Amino acid sequence: MEKYLSVSGDFQSVKLIEKSRFITTSRHVAGEEEAKAFIAEISAKYADATHNCYAYICDNLGNFLRFSDDGEPSGTAGMPMLEVLKNKKLFETAVVVTRYFGGIKLGAGGLVRAYSGCTAENLDGAQKVLYETCSESRYTVDYSGVDACLRYFAETGADVIDTEYLNEVVFTVATKKSEEETFNNALVNRLNGKIKIEKAREYFFPFKL
Repeated sequence: MEKYLSVSGDFQSVKLIEKSRFITTSRHVAGEEEAKAFIAEISAKYADATHNCYAYICDNLGNFLRFSDDGEPSGTAGMPMLEVLKNKKLFETAVVVTRYFGGIKLGAGGLVRAYSGCTAENLDGAQKVLYETCSESRYTVDYSGVDACLRYFAETGADVIDTEYLNEVVFTVATKKSEEETFNNALVNRLNGKIKIEKAREYFFPFKL
């Protein structure tokens, strides 16, 4: 896959439905181990809750997925949560919905609406990132070109990963591979050719939307 959507970091939301308190937590997870660790962490944090239901898609192809109703009637929690993840096309993403029962039964339809609704609202509020193949390069300039580089990086939204102040200044910068040639040509022109560019590596990088 050339690019895919995910969430960035953790995001939590709370909603009261018929006196039950639903706490929804989402997180980016790169693989099953991270997904399981996240679920264990939230389940331990809310160990006194009535239910800690979850769903996740922990690869970038949508093939590795799991869900759990955690004691709710079968099909009323985990699967509706997973369907929300699928519909929003979010990969490497896990969601746990914690429920503290408030004394009023919701029925099967009400539970489906509650768990899917809480999941959807949480993911709508979470910071999204686009994982896309990036090109990481080292840009070496003398000190007279530093300000021009910094302005250019800010204008283009490039991710400056590292800056080394040596005899010259070396910026390590990640840009989208699809924009690499245009990005480099414009920077060379801005500095009148007084810059050295060394390609370092390529990998998936979370670009903010």
